[in-house]
Amino acid sequence: MEARIPNPVMSIPGLFDALQALGAATDVEGLPKEIRELVSLRASQINGCSVCLDMHSRGAKKGGGSDERLFTLAAWRETPYFSDAERAALALTEAATRLSDRSDPVPDDVWNDAANNFDETALAALVVTIASINLWNRLNIVTGQIAGEWTAQWA
Repeated sequence: MEARIPNPVMSIPGLFDALQALGAATDVEGLPKEIRELVSLRASQINGCSVCLDMHSRGAKKGGGSDERLFTLAAWRETPYFSDAERAALALTEAATRLSDRSDPVPDDVWNDAANNFDETALAALVVTIASINLWNRLNIVTGQIAGEWTAQWA
């Protein structure tokens, strides 16, 4: 396997730092890192981004995420392992990641459930987290980035 080109975030000066800063800005009170990792994993499952699945499953494990939660994330609705806030975040993630799948991409009930579980700042950070992981997924998938190769730069 070989990437089509180096990751664009490494090719355009300042872009990696800008996207890292965007991610860091979502580290707000009321939106735990564990939820941000779950959201990143779920969007990456939907989009099929092996690089982000690799990275965020490692992040979730490092942060104390249980095997049960990681193994059943794709079926989160059918498991007892997720809190109400996590379920609201995951529902919003799925809706925002699959925008073209329905005429009402983010139904009011999905939005309202998220709004009932997060204050305005945390909700804004959640929306940005979802948008950011979708951006990373698209950059990695379009350019054919390889899972695991990103770890070499920090080894």
